[in-house]
Amino acid sequence: MIPVPEEHFQLLKRDPSGARRGRLHTRHGSIETPVFMPVGTQGTVKALTPQQVKETGAQIILGNTYHLNLRPGPDVVRTLGGLHKFMDWDGPILTDSGGFQVFSLAKLRKVTDEGITFQSHLDGATVQLDPRRCLEIQDALGSDIAMVLDECPPWPCERADCETSLQRTLRWAREFLGHAHDTGFLSRRHHVFGIVQGSIFDDLRRDCAQALAAMDFPGYAIGGVSVGEPEPEMLQQVAASTPHLPVFKPRYVMGVGTPPQLLQMIALGADMFDCVMPTRLARHGSVFTPDGLLNIKNERFRLDERPLVGGLDNYTCRRFSRAYLRHLYTAQEMLSSTLLSIHNIHFFQDLMRQAREHIEAGDFGPWSKSWIERYRAGENADSAPNE
Repeated sequence: MIPVPEEHFQLLKRDPSGARRGRLHTRHGSIETPVFMPVGTQGTVKALTPQQVKETGAQIILGNTYHLNLRPGPDVVRTLGGLHKFMDWDGPILTDSGGFQVFSLAKLRKVTDEGITFQSHLDGATVQLDPRRCLEIQDALGSDIAMVLDECPPWPCERADCETSLQRTLRWAREFLGHAHDTGFLSRRHHVFGIVQGSIFDDLRRDCAQALAAMDFPGYAIGGVSVGEPEPEMLQQVAASTPHLPVFKPRYVMGVGTPPQLLQMIALGADMFDCVMPTRLARHGSVFTPDGLLNIKNERFRLDERPLVGGLDNYTCRRFSRAYLRHLYTAQEMLSSTLLSIHNIHFFQDLMRQAREHIEAGDFGPWSKSWIERYRAGENADSAPNE
């Protein structure tokens, strides 16, 4: 085992490819990494009960600070025992900071060095968010891992604008961490992650990562990816960041990605991932398989008795045929979203399980290369016109 200088994260194995096998300890349990985190934006992973999420193998879920701040409100959640009790999830919870809404709700906000002013997308009310308030909300929610407030620049963006944004992100990170120390948030065994920004500029990514590393956060995230840039640029942003982050602390790539992207980022030294893709695509009838995405509404599945993926041990694959799942989707039955979401989230969890096993075996590189080749070959075949 690799020596462990930090109690909260153990780096258990490093593969020749650059992939890492770790274990992150939180107040609500330990997390085996690499790990994929389902997104529960408003205190729920869409279409699934917490028990169903747990049965997919999910170890940790995400909550959204911006949305939970608007409704039901952090005071409501705190009064009712915190987000874990409120939504009946007894595992770890990571909450994002609301900084992504700087990007996604660009028409409804104003950013200054002091913080962000939002116009609520629900009722138009003015909402203020600064580093102190961001921490207060996440503390009220009872987050195990809190993300600093940051500014996510759009793609493309001018270098000068990115430099200004980056300095703001570093200022907010320093203030957030200071509040976390002053309020005892960290001493109560919560974690705080800094977020690397810098858009597509490798030197800005490097400078940001090094500056955050000097602040000594419990963990680090790579933000500002998957905001419209081509995949090669996205992977390069991760590659430009991870070498400058502390080896013995967890690394989280925010808001990604497809199965091949996850495997490629694991090889770049990333440990944690989240994305709405598994549940969002499930609600639109798209299913993940080792041979690429499958569109369940296709006519060719009308009499197909096979499971979505043979041998995959989830409730959907054990009990239901492609034909039945196609029927549910075309009939617009709510059960379609539930069963397809169970499968998709489990597929991602199973992929992470396989990744961990192959890192431990020392053959992650060739295994992941073969896995990606099969997935992409299947996608190309399934995109034929007669499909």
